[in-house]
Amino acid sequence: MGLLTAKLITIFIFLCCLQSISQAKLKKFDKQYGPFDETYHDIFQVIPPATISNQALQVTSDVVRVFGSLLNNAGRILLKQSFKLWDDSSKRVASFNSSFLVNIYRVENETAAEGLTFLISPDLELPTNSHGQHLGLTNANTDGGSTNKVIAVELDTFKQEFDPDDNHIGIDIHSISSVKVESLTKHGIELAPIGARFYNIWVQYDGIKRVLDVYIAEQAEYNGSTPPRPKNPILTHDIDLRDVVNQESYFGFSASTGNFFQLNCVLRWNLTVEYFQEKNQYLTIGLGVGVPLFVLFLILLPLLGYYYHKKKAARSDSIILGALKSLPGMPRDFKFKILKKATNNFDEKNKLGEGGFGVVYKGYLVGENLEIAVKWFSRESIKGQDDFLAELTIINRLRHKHLVKLLGWSHKHGKLLLIYEYMPNGSLDKHLFSGPDKKPLSWQVRCKIVSGVASALHYLHDEFEQKVVHRDLKANNIMLDSNFNARLGDFGLARALDNEKTSYAEAEGVLGTMGYIAPECFLTGKATQHSDVYAFGAVLLELVCGKRPGTKVNGFQLFVDWVWYLHRDGRILEAVDTRLGDDYVVEEAKRLLLLALACSHPIASERPKTQTIVQIISGSIPEPEVPPFKPAFVWPSSMVSIDVDSSIVDTISITTP
Repeated sequence: MGLLTAKLITIFIFLCCLQSISQAKLKKFDKQYGPFDETYHDIFQVIPPATISNQALQVTSDVVRVFGSLLNNAGRILLKQSFKLWDDSSKRVASFNSSFLVNIYRVENETAAEGLTFLISPDLELPTNSHGQHLGLTNANTDGGSTNKVIAVELDTFKQEFDPDDNHIGIDIHSISSVKVESLTKHGIELAPIGARFYNIWVQYDGIKRVLDVYIAEQAEYNGSTPPRPKNPILTHDIDLRDVVNQESYFGFSASTGNFFQLNCVLRWNLTVEYFQEKNQYLTIGLGVGVPLFVLFLILLPLLGYYYHKKKAARSDSIILGALKSLPGMPRDFKFKILKKATNNFDEKNKLGEGGFGVVYKGYLVGENLEIAVKWFSRESIKGQDDFLAELTIINRLRHKHLVKLLGWSHKHGKLLLIYEYMPNGSLDKHLFSGPDKKPLSWQVRCKIVSGVASALHYLHDEFEQKVVHRDLKANNIMLDSNFNARLGDFGLARALDNEKTSYAEAEGVLGTMGYIAPECFLTGKATQHSDVYAFGAVLLELVCGKRPGTKVNGFQLFVDWVWYLHRDGRILEAVDTRLGDDYVVEEAKRLLLLALACSHPIASERPKTQTIVQIISGSIPEPEVPPFKPAFVWPSSMVSIDVDSSIVDTISITTP
């Protein structure tokens, strides 16, 4: 009887699984594309005269051979993958978030052409005769018809009789006549000026609220940092996608030219879609055939287990390689044998350092006359792969002069390596704590390093498109190039936060280095921008005072407590590194020491933001006001004021596929 009950339970569980499979579920698609090259032809449907060239999606032709060849044409570039945007059994409609960087460029003419659109299309085709005013969306015969099943956000740069002007954004449904339009001139934005100008566009659709929002912000340079998304949309419209587009639709871009021409370039594209998984239409067959197969599976389970363990390593390699190769603008894939030769078979003499995540070796690529630093991850477990991917996917998209530059990666038979540019002057701690025989860093160099690290941290917290917490800011992770410019490195613990989150919680507990970990982290288990600032305060004290955070002075267990004591007595300059003698600027030293104490404030919300830190260091605003006595850390009432999300923490890596 017990055996029969067990069998019935097994069959019941299996039937529940089949039922679950038969129901539509939301899946998430999240990809980042660009810079673009010929390999993207495998991903995109490129409909001529559109091309992929010069690291961009040229949605209309960029080949200036004959003047007339650029006139009166239209093109489309669409992602080949379609998405199911709603399900008949659900009230939900799929949500999506598309952000892209564009350059609409006039070539030697004073009049702009028609414009560029982001669109959702029912198919991968380009309508005939859709040049000129039709923007590659419709034509004279089909415009306005509900059978078009198309919605677009137009960046219009040519005035038609139905347009408000030649510089606006509009939302188009089945037609080139916009249902909602906003002129950009009054916002100080010109989409197609004479000369290059770059704009980030965000198109977001909330499938629950049925609202489409469009945002726009100028980006200073092509390779510059992405500006934060504006708080308010430039355009918003209530719409139910069920009433507009096909259930299965495609995302992409279209553009056109008429009697004038311009280059309609998409330089980067990030796309996130929550789409519906197809139902299992063969549930009846599954019930009849699946149950016997499931019983057979239980019988063969021991053999399958053996096969699983035997193939585990190969499958793991396949997964991580797939993840690496799907990274946008993927860095170079180094062959392991090349790195082995460059490091003289990873000779102990070439070891630059060793930490919790692995060993770093110096290497030299003879054919390229290039010195490199090779970081070999020592933990070849799944967790080690997570660390490897976390570091690679975050730093792969970061662009800042005070961050260590990633050159590439290597992965073979479980060996995980990252390749960085070599920093001739090594890490900061080797210069600060190398002993009395080595000449100390000059005050001018120390100030330059402080400024560089602050600039890098401000970029991670506020200037990059996502908030990034480094979680391991310390002197050992600050590298120095040949001119002693600071480069922040080691992103093994760094995490990018979702736009709605302000903290990251590690399941294994608090990670980092003692002395640099903020006090609230031990109680909340979460890392925040505030905790990064606390670590920056510890680094600041190291640079100015030449002492590690855990140094005991005059009975004080923490070095920062001694500095606070000197501040109370009006003797804070006594904390300056004695090896400098009088070779430092008094006003600067006092400003940096007070800033270090402000960053070390026990209450997280009282610490300065990175933008304020940068301004204080530059002297553009006064030094912070620091209380004479070190405030006490208050728990738990003070935590209400800390900018920490108390809900379940949700984080994403920047480019994790």
